[in-house]
Amino acid sequence: MARRRRTRAQRLPQDPVQAKIKSLSHEGRGVAHIDDKTIFIIGALPGETVTFIYTSKKRSHDEGKIHQVLQASPDRVEPKCPHYDICGGCSLQHLSTAAQIRYKQQSMLDSLKHLGKVEPEEVFDPIVGDIWGYRRKARLGVKYVHKKDRVLVGFRERHGGFLAVMDSCEVLHESVGKKLEKFQNLIYQMDSRDSTPQIEVAVGDEGVALIVRHLKPLSDKDQALWTDFAKEHDFQLYLQPKGPDTVHCIWPQEQTPELFYEHSSFNTKVHFGPQDFFQVNSSINRQMVPRAVELLQLSGSEKVLDLFCGLGNFTLPIARKAAHVTGVEGDLVMVRRARQTALANNIENTDYFSCNLMGTELELKTEPWLKQTYDCILLDPPRSGAREIIEHFGKLGAKRIVYVSCHPATLARDAGELVHTHGYKLLGAGIMDMFPQTAHVESIAIFEK
Repeated sequence: MARRRRTRAQRLPQDPVQAKIKSLSHEGRGVAHIDDKTIFIIGALPGETVTFIYTSKKRSHDEGKIHQVLQASPDRVEPKCPHYDICGGCSLQHLSTAAQIRYKQQSMLDSLKHLGKVEPEEVFDPIVGDIWGYRRKARLGVKYVHKKDRVLVGFRERHGGFLAVMDSCEVLHESVGKKLEKFQNLIYQMDSRDSTPQIEVAVGDEGVALIVRHLKPLSDKDQALWTDFAKEHDFQLYLQPKGPDTVHCIWPQEQTPELFYEHSSFNTKVHFGPQDFFQVNSSINRQMVPRAVELLQLSGSEKVLDLFCGLGNFTLPIARKAAHVTGVEGDLVMVRRARQTALANNIENTDYFSCNLMGTELELKTEPWLKQTYDCILLDPPRSGAREIIEHFGKLGAKRIVYVSCHPATLARDAGELVHTHGYKLLGAGIMDMFPQTAHVESIAIFEK
């Protein structure tokens, strides 16, 4: 007879366990050791003595959530958000802002040293900006809960897959973050309140767009509710009945104002659509781009390659300082928009290519831009890094490389490759606090041949 599997509740200890927290993990969890086994504890900080409740036991490590702080760290602060204990959108509100910066910088340096076997000659001062109301791009989950007869709008719970009960969000741009309860009340009045799973938000310098995902056709009543709401709060309103290609604007009904953000120091305006990827923290982005351009040390005669260029966030400002910039991006829609935006800014010294930069040697082999040489390279890859394209850097001839990273581990791996294989040296690196109150680490590094 087969042995009956025990449930998770039967396997896990139910009583709080005491632990001394030694460090903070890359995900922002406290790290403790009991009986030579590592435990990651949500809500705990280095130097603290806490009690915690086990949430899972695995072969390699255990996990838990904080129960009580017996001896607090001097870096512990009271979270600003009343929903912090349940919402999974943030992970470090209980850690002071200064300590968050120190933790992120050390995370970057540790990754470079231990994973990439490299150390920067200079550690740059952190780039910091708005720490509340900074997030301009988000997907909010929506759920009508029949048993409670209420609508939830927001992010998922920290300890599960359900949406958190919340009526505001401190990190979302205030045009949306302060209106979650209004969204809930609106959706509750809808005929199709149980078939609206998501609202996507995009905030520009002078406009806010909402994309409402709906699984069933909206009634005239529901469309009128959303349209009136958009008018009242000055939102651009889009509906998405099926896949991404079905997104369409229903308000304003005539000409929809374009979303954009500006780089005033470069006299450029970057246009984007409500579905496009763009940097979520404008106060950091407006410091990051000038810093990247400064690190390239452009005199006006350089030929620059911008990899993972997206909408041209770096391409357009660089073009104001260089002879020519080639932008390469995997998303064809964004490449087209980048071309249009360059023309709208009267920038004529750029060209763009659509290419899978994480493709195989065979896929990259015929790319015309890869058969040229460049004075400088800027790259801003996704979390997975740029391993595949870096293999080709040896033949591109660039003297300086600026690497903008959203993940310390892949930055370290790629930095090791640039230094140990391609003969560059890591002149400097520093963090940029793109996502305050979270463990996300954004950084910038400069390499020289």
